[in-house]
Amino acid sequence: MANLSGATRIQRRSWLKPGTWHLRTRLVLVAMALLVAICAAIGLFSYASMDAFLTRQLDEQLTGAADRARDFGRPPPGSTGKPDPLEGRGQRVGTLAARIQAGQVSAGFLASDATRRTLSAADDQVLLGLRRDGVPVDRTLSTGAYRLVAAQTPYGDVMVTGLPLADKQSTLTSLVVTVTIVSLGGIVLIGLAGTVLIRRTMKPLEQLSEVATQVSRLPLDAGEVALAVRVPPSNAHPGTEVGSVGHALNQMLDNVSNALEARQESEMKVRQFVADASHELRTPLTAIRGYTELMRMTEKFTPDGQRSLARVQSQSERMTTLVEDLLLLARLDEGQPLKLSDVDLTQLVIETVSDEKVMAPDRIWHLELPEEPVVVRGDASQLHQVLANLLSNARKHTGPGTTVVTGVMRSADGSAVVTVTDDGAGIPPEFVDRVFARFARADAARATPAQAVLSPSGSGGQTPPAAASGRGAAGAASAEGTSGLGLSIVQSIVQAHGGTVEVTSRPGRTEFAVRLPAQGDAPSS
Repeated sequence: MANLSGATRIQRRSWLKPGTWHLRTRLVLVAMALLVAICAAIGLFSYASMDAFLTRQLDEQLTGAADRARDFGRPPPGSTGKPDPLEGRGQRVGTLAARIQAGQVSAGFLASDATRRTLSAADDQVLLGLRRDGVPVDRTLSTGAYRLVAAQTPYGDVMVTGLPLADKQSTLTSLVVTVTIVSLGGIVLIGLAGTVLIRRTMKPLEQLSEVATQVSRLPLDAGEVALAVRVPPSNAHPGTEVGSVGHALNQMLDNVSNALEARQESEMKVRQFVADASHELRTPLTAIRGYTELMRMTEKFTPDGQRSLARVQSQSERMTTLVEDLLLLARLDEGQPLKLSDVDLTQLVIETVSDEKVMAPDRIWHLELPEEPVVVRGDASQLHQVLANLLSNARKHTGPGTTVVTGVMRSADGSAVVTVTDDGAGIPPEFVDRVFARFARADAARATPAQAVLSPSGSGGQTPPAAASGRGAAGAASAEGTSGLGLSIVQSIVQAHGGTVEVTSRPGRTEFAVRLPAQGDAPSS
């Protein structure tokens, strides 16, 4: 329920922001708003016109009624009495007539049964308050609303004549109801028709959006990319606005596809060159190492010669390691099948840590192992290299006394997790994101004192070799020297096994975590 209520609140907030509405929704609402404004303007104009027309018509009728009342109410010759104006011919039902003389009001109106009815005292006061200029005015009496006109007669009295406004008000009310119903029907019809038409019109844009979404989901950063998705020809005709956008999008996708194919071809050539060159270098490097060993055993050298020969052997071994790393990366890039078998990570960690412990007894090595073996499906040789590279990374880029903890565990989802954690200086924050890049090296200026090999003073300004405090095989060359490929190999092998490798680092704690899938999810060989 909490999730539903949260989603409902998000939807409500989005509806309160017109900028987040769909374009078709905004177009329909704009069309309906314009129609509402037009209908309101037409309604007001119609109401005002009809009101003016009915008022003129009523005033004409009122003028006729007033003339008849004045003519009939004229006193006959030789008589002092004055007849009732309502008794004259032609007076319609509802007509009001009043005679005001010396402040006295004699008023009445014709009821629906054609009989004369008198007005109340309050109505007499309203009639007394009328201006006597012959201009019609609207007043509300106890019997209803009336259009009244008061005028002075030649006989010294005031004649007031009135007609009811009920017919006019009824006509205007009918007009308002009719305009409202027609307007509402038109708004609903325009809303429904507009929704259908705009949806059909916006369909090509939705298809363009789908194409762009599909392209955005493609992994374009590496490997062979098949960019086959295109906007359909029906929506890529330059003759329309939407067609122009579709045509431009297809042209852009063609250019991107050609660029990706060129990049892939270039990468393949580079990989093939690296593989071929590495393969060809193995034989002469093996010969150099062999002849070096032979000379060392059969020839006598001075102490300087012995050091030079040892240096040649050391560099040949380092070059051999680099060539082997390049060959392995080339095979991994080509996607060569793995030699899968059941691998006990627990035993593999014990063996690898034991080897590193012999090479670096001045580090403190700890193990955190489960009681039960953690077995995965993988290439034992490559997984051993993953562990060896991670432990070698910790050994090469930390000082004596550093504690390195290697742990193995089975996570809740069944995947196997191997962690290598040390309490060294840590990886520079700006270098963490590039730690798995090939040949990436941290700035040697951040080398720790224990790793830096400083040249003696007076060396003629020769730059001293130094090792980076930034860690990893992707870090700068340490005192032992690194190729910058170790962690890249780790990532490639782990990804080939369908797993992931992550690093977190801060001063005093650096952890590499390798996660391999459960046996049922292992990669196929």
